[in-house]
Amino acid sequence: DTQRSVALLKQACLDSGFFYVLDHGISQEFMDEVFAESKKFFELPNSDKMKLLRNEKNRGYTPMLDEILDPENQVNGDYKEGYYIGVEVPADDPQSNRPFYGPNQWPSEEVLPKWREMMEQYHREALRVAKSVARIIALALNLDADFFDRPEMLGDSIAILRLLHYEGGQKTGQVSNPSKGVYGAGAHSDYGLITLLATDDVVGLQICKDRNAQPQVWEYVAPVKGGFIVNLGDMLERWSNSIFRSTLHRVVLDGRERYSIAFFVEPSHDCVVECLPTCKSETNPPK
Repeated sequence: DTQRSVALLKQACLDSGFFYVLDHGISQEFMDEVFAESKKFFELPNSDKMKLLRNEKNRGYTPMLDEILDPENQVNGDYKEGYYIGVEVPADDPQSNRPFYGPNQWPSEEVLPKWREMMEQYHREALRVAKSVARIIALALNLDADFFDRPEMLGDSIAILRLLHYEGGQKTGQVSNPSKGVYGAGAHSDYGLITLLATDDVVGLQICKDRNAQPQVWEYVAPVKGGFIVNLGDMLERWSNSIFRSTLHRVVLDGRERYSIAFFVEPSHDCVVECLPTCKSETNPPK
């Protein structure tokens, strides 16, 4: 029921910029397999993972503590390791000179058979879901349903899959402690259009609806089996003239190991981002 979806999504985008998406057409069996393959990679010896260290194209492995998302409040980096997979563009293709395009790094077939095939399939499936969500967002903004489908937008998108593993306490004894600046992932808002997040059943994600409140109020976002947690990025907040929200979020660990898979979706390099025609008026001119 598209109209009902539009109404519900619009309310969520005005309120927090976070919502769940269910019945998206990716089977639970396939999601389980992708999580199992992700786990296999992170269980490899460190020496094997370091051979695939993130390159200048932002593809490959990022080690524990490598990233600091909230430098003002974090004493260490994030207690997570990750793996970036983007749009596969051969090195000899002129497009590969552009940021975020290029060949991916892949573990060898001997070490992880089927791994590449599985991740490429997930990338395709998640992009299909993202485009469906973008159609509902377009309708919620009073645009044509296919507004974001155009080639310069999501027709030729920059979509990045990121496997994430948060270490459990049995390895590091690491439980997040915000008062001491220790986090699974520091507070941040995503900078792109939308993010699709699949998680296991370990709670950890928190959102803060009002970043300017003193003190900030953080609430947990419960995992939903088989569903995506979707959030809007800064680009969509800007595009919608601040009508829709891009909300601060972070990961707080309780000592249990946690896996998640983020899928970041942005328009192509050639997209012009300016105040949408339906988001400006005499009382709300373009910011």
